[in-house]
Order: sequence, then structure tokens, then C-alpha cells
Amino acid sequence: MEGASVWADTQLVKECLRGSEAAWSALIDKYKNLIFSIPIKYGFSTDDATDIFQAVCVELLSELPKLRKPKALPKWIIQVAAHKCLHHKRQLQRIEARDPGDETFEASVPARAEGILREAEKEQSLRDAVSELPPRCQRLIHMLFFEEPPRPYQQLAAELGLSTGSVGFIRQRCLERLRKRLNETGF
Repeated sequence: MEGASVWADTQLVKECLRGSEAAWSALIDKYKNLIFSIPIKYGFSTDDATDIFQAVCVELLSELPKLRKPKALPKWIIQVAAHKCLHHKRQLQRIEARDPGDETFEASVPARAEGILREAEKEQSLRDAVSELPPRCQRLIHMLFFEEPPRPYQQLAAELGLSTGSVGFIRQRCLERLRKRLNETGF
């Protein structure tokens, strides 16, 4: 199934419901950063975040047939991940000995959770906008802004088959395309 990784959510959901393993892989690949980022933002360890990631994926598998609007999938994933985080936090609290007078977690959860959800939505909108750019722009933006440590222009140019002097110009064009796409989506 060529191209499953670039399908819109509507097509991905349709193919997943038909039982396509390639579509499931593409769907998880598309949203893995979103799913994993939420428990990390809640302050969970990598191991706990992995457990939550798996729980969200299992729920996605079982509940996808009930999804009425495939365009709502990112928000649904965010909500499920947030609920799984809160559930996991409560489980951890039951296990740990806790001061009965310590209610700091309970009081701060709604405000912090709302901020985390808004941030996750924005990040997913950015990932979606970047994924709609031409492949060279996607690679350049990823290499410039998502890799640590940042790479020097000479290395970027060599990897992308460009002259070093053109990296800045192409970077600007790619960022303009990204800005335009984000504006179109109301970001």
C-alpha cells in the first residue's frame, strides 16, 4: 500500500477499519509524537510514557470504529492520552505512601491539564502543517529545528544536495510556505 503515510485521516481511518496493516502503521507513525508527548508533558518517566502510549494505542484500536468524524482524531487522541495520564497518576498515588493533607496534585490538575492539551493541539497542528510541505522543505525544517544539536549549513547543504549559499534562501521559502499553511488552518 504505497502512499499510506501521506493519506489524510479520513482515508487512513477507512483503511484501518478495512484491516490494512499498512494503514495502521501509518496512523500510529503519524500520531506517535503526539501520543508520547502528552505523558512527557505531565512529567512521567520514559517508561511510564511508553506504558501510556501503549494504552492509548490499544484504545485507538478498539474505539476507532466508533469515531464519527475522522477529522476529530487528533483531539480524540489528545483527550484519551490525557485521561490515561490522569488514570496512571492516580494508580501511582495509590501505590505510593502519601501525606493525607497533600492535595497539591488534585488541585493543580485541571489548570495544568488544560494547558497541556492546548499545547499538544498546537504541536500537532504544526506537525500536520510541516507534513503538507514538499519533501525537501520537510527535511530541511526537521534538520534545522527538530534535531539536537543543530547542524551547520555546510552539512545540511551536503545532505540535501544544495550549495551552502542556497540553504538560507530555501529555508526562508520553506518557512514562508509553513507560515502560509499555518495561517490557512487558523494557527
